[in-house]
Amino acid sequence: MVKLANPEESQVKKATRAAFGATLAELADSGVPVVAVDADLSGSTTTKKFADAKPEYEGRLFNTGIAEQNMIDVAAGLALTGKVAFTGSFAVFGTGRVYDQIRNTVCYSNLDVKIAPTHAGVSVGPDGGSHQMLEDVSLMRGLPNMRVLVPADFSAARSALKIAAATPGPVYVRMGRASVPSVYAEGVDLEMGRAYVLREGTDATIVACGVEVEQALKAADILADEGVSVEVIDAFSVKPLDVDTIAASAAKTGRVVVAEEHSIYGGLASAVAEALAQTRPVPMRFVGMRDVFGKSGEFEELLGYFGLDAAAIVEAVKSLMA
Repeated sequence: MVKLANPEESQVKKATRAAFGATLAELADSGVPVVAVDADLSGSTTTKKFADAKPEYEGRLFNTGIAEQNMIDVAAGLALTGKVAFTGSFAVFGTGRVYDQIRNTVCYSNLDVKIAPTHAGVSVGPDGGSHQMLEDVSLMRGLPNMRVLVPADFSAARSALKIAAATPGPVYVRMGRASVPSVYAEGVDLEMGRAYVLREGTDATIVACGVEVEQALKAADILADEGVSVEVIDAFSVKPLDVDTIAASAAKTGRVVVAEEHSIYGGLASAVAEALAQTRPVPMRFVGMRDVFGKSGEFEELLGYFGLDAAAIVEAVKSLMA
């Protein structure tokens, strides 16, 4: 079982995007031939921290300007020279605007390009619905050769980036803008294809990813006070999904709620439903964005507005219990 943040650590809030540039520098220090390609957003994505870490790393960050399709093609070219290429930008641009290039240039040729945009989901907040990418996991999950990791906090993001660098071929790492509490202890090492049982329970299972993991743990505390025991699973690796762990939990509890800061169509909810339909069918509920675009507002405000917070997860569990 992985080590979780202690009560003092859990109070520390960091954005998952804050791990990006610093982890690239750490990988470069260890001899990994990493390069970063960004589309004029290196300050926001934090890839600039990689370039600033050492003078010799400045030449390993390539800024293509506001030309995201070119960003992917440049990364593909660098990968063909033996580099491990990470792309930046915001998720709405870094997956949506460049889908054709990711599909036909990166995934079709199975190149060593890591698609690692930031500012995914409603955590973008005041930037509004045009910039709140809620379909990216669906887009990336559907691509052959692509793996999909959705870290819950800063430590998990750092681990995800290291996994991506060590995994041949395309990997998608989804990162957000908002600062979120720590779920895992500092320096945690996670694995591709693994889901993690963070809390054991008997009455229902909550499978979550990204910022929803912390909300799921809050929901578990609320339900425990009411005498309901729930199991909380972090589906850190959305593709490949850890079907065995999730199915075993579903067999034990008989009820599953899936929570994600993403559309309920095509993302984690779909992945879990597809898996359980073939292995352990149980009643399910989905907490996520329901066929709508986002709105401008503060992150915490939007979680409540769209029914993505702990209270919404509690209600989903209760509806299954009924």
